Amino acid sequence: MTWVKVCGTTNLYDAKLAIAAGADALGFIFAPSPRRIEIADAAEIVAQLPNGIEKIGVFVNETPARVAEVTQQVGLSGVQLHGDEPTEQLPEFRQALGERKIIKTLQARDILNAGQERLAEYLSTHGSIDAILLDSGSARQRGGTGIPFAWEEVVPVASAIREAMPLIIAGGLNAQNVSLALRLFDPWGVDVVSGVEREPGKKDEARLHDFVAAVRHTRASAKLRE
Repeated sequence: MTWVKVCGTTNLYDAKLAIAAGADALGFIFAPSPRRIEIADAAEIVAQLPNGIEKIGVFVNETPARVAEVTQQVGLSGVQLHGDEPTEQLPEFRQALGERKIIKTLQARDILNAGQERLAEYLSTHGSIDAILLDSGSARQRGGTGIPFAWEEVVPVASAIREAMPLIIAGGLNAQNVSLALRLFDPWGVDVVSGVEREPGKKDEARLHDFVAAVRHTRASAKLRE
């Protein structure tokens, strides 16, 4: 089953909507963003969520010690490193976070520009991270742009990641295009923000249900064809 993370959670009502729609994980952004949430507010929400739902904190260029501190305060089950965290620092995050899930975000445009050597550096850190997320952030906005990256160009990159560790696809996903993303990339998981919102930081119930339903239907159809 494809792992579905709904990111940019800012309130308990939206968190419950995402869970009711079938999300496996919720994301809480602790970095500059229109969807940023304060630590105390996130902790209050997390305390009221079911144990089976993953709670992932999104951080940008924070120290391992600070990420571990916030993770403990909020009660997160994992983190998403969404900045320019260098490969040599990733073992420090693993040491600080223990067995909590660590997802490293890579911007598709940066990997395409930097070439295979840069990608290989991150793939070699599979002992320190649990998954790589490919996103389509811009220089001004690291995520939540609502714009997909160049999917066809990134297929070889995605394949290389998938062979080394779980692959998560993000960037402009919605109920209308997620089926194509699943067929192209065969990812372990998908991450959605703007595609299930009515405005930044506020979820849309119908879009949440449509998105998760599209993911589940696509995967079920693929199994029937096997």
